[in-house]
Amino acid sequence: MTGTLLSFGHGYSARALARHLVPQGWQITGTTRNVEQVGLIRDSGATPVVWPGEVPSLDGVTHILISAAPSAEGDPVLGALRDEIAARAGQFKWVGYLSTTAVYGDHQGGWVDETTPPTPTAKRGQWRVLAEEHWSAVPNLPLHIFRLAGIYGPGRGPFSKLKGGGQRRIIKPGQVFSRIHVEDIAQVLAASMVNPNPGAIYNVCDDEPVPPQDVIGYAAELQGLPLPPAVPFDEADMTPMARSFYNENKRVRNDRIKDELGVKLIYPNYRVGLEALVKED
Repeated sequence: MTGTLLSFGHGYSARALARHLVPQGWQITGTTRNVEQVGLIRDSGATPVVWPGEVPSLDGVTHILISAAPSAEGDPVLGALRDEIAARAGQFKWVGYLSTTAVYGDHQGGWVDETTPPTPTAKRGQWRVLAEEHWSAVPNLPLHIFRLAGIYGPGRGPFSKLKGGGQRRIIKPGQVFSRIHVEDIAQVLAASMVNPNPGAIYNVCDDEPVPPQDVIGYAAELQGLPLPPAVPFDEADMTPMARSFYNENKRVRNDRIKDELGVKLIYPNYRVGLEALVKED
């Protein structure tokens, strides 16, 4: 299967998808607000468009991916192009919206799945819920929502931070986070594009939610570095943004991507993922 993909906010995850699709013959246009990202977009095999600025064309587009983050003002793509997208809804075979597991809020370490009602506590999660609702309200749009856990992969992980020194293991008893390797995001999106199911919501995470200090500790071990010092959460000097992540504690189920899309994770846990990354480093 091939098509023409318009990717709004063609960032880290979208570029990974493009590297899968371009060798198959896909035509991809990727937007960015930052002219400095143009080279990265081109390297992924996509045609870059700086937008706002040059308005991306919907002519011939069969698939849309939305990675652009919402704000207090709403979703930037809908804010600018909702009417045109709605008018052309029938031409699209698949539309994917990249959301976040932050929409689930805090469950005190309990499990959540796609049927769990969103109860976000942080602003970023609240904005995502509204964006999901607004995209879902566009008539006849073949929308698929992907709620992503914490993303890591080449160039984005704990190794560079460890090499720079000053890394700590923040200890908050009972706290766990879910995560996902960027290549697994790409394969989930590609599998959905082959098997569209408009209206579907998918959690995109690996099999093993774990305490964040375990990930940092294992990364240090793989690099032969000393174990970073443990700092109690209540005593840690953190930015308000970093601290806010610890206000939400949940374990995210990923059964649907396996059962409905047939996905077999390349990196089912952080150990496999970090071991692969350290070999590439």
